Amino acid sequence: MEDSIQRAVGRVIEAIREDLAEQHTVDGMARTAMFSKFHFTRIFQRTTGISPGRFLMVMRLHRAKQLLLSTSLSVTEITHEVGYASVGTFSSRFTSSVGVSPSTFRRLGGVTPQVPIDHRSVPQPPVTAICGTVHGPQSDPIGDDRMVFVGLFRDPVPLGRPVRCTVLDRLGPYRLESPPPGRWYVLAYSTTRDKKSYWRPNPEEQDALIGSHGPLTICRRPGALDADIQLREITPLDPPVLLALPVH
Repeated sequence: MEDSIQRAVGRVIEAIREDLAEQHTVDGMARTAMFSKFHFTRIFQRTTGISPGRFLMVMRLHRAKQLLLSTSLSVTEITHEVGYASVGTFSSRFTSSVGVSPSTFRRLGGVTPQVPIDHRSVPQPPVTAICGTVHGPQSDPIGDDRMVFVGLFRDPVPLGRPVRCTVLDRLGPYRLESPPPGRWYVLAYSTTRDKKSYWRPNPEEQDALIGSHGPLTICRRPGALDADIQLREITPLDPPVLLALPVH
């Protein structure tokens, strides 16, 4: 049953990818998956970690990142190419998800001087840090040629800006200092070094690995929390990473 659900969700994701400019609806996605709207929404979120609507948004913005770097299309043209009617709406969602505006993302060549952080003021609990080790899959046990981004997010997928983050130059230990109170997910994204292009978006996410730990509840308990992360290969069912990441 689980295989049939994944195939159904995969059909929907492929249909979306083939025509991002189409005004996809949840009703239409459910028909493609051959499930009722209610059941489809539940299995899609369970399979991918986010709702169908948010997955569609992520795919559109990821495609926009690629077009900004690989074409001379204007921001307005890219807006319509990826299915947005309003340049303002597109730019706002791009900025909140990627961390910089579309024009800045293009000017910077797809990477940033530093990771954009969610700086909203929150009281600090006694928890001093979240610590752990990022492990690679058996097919990549050493990982000395890998960069690793680790961030603390509100969602089980890396949407928006992290509240804490770090960048490692290889697999291994990490530490996120002074995590704010709340319910969080530690998410990791890793890819092989290739001069300054290792964080730039590509259609297939070649060599990309992802991993997560959570949810973690940060409350009034002193001490550090342990959160090891096991990386795995990214699949078509995983939303692409939108956040602009830094040259390290």
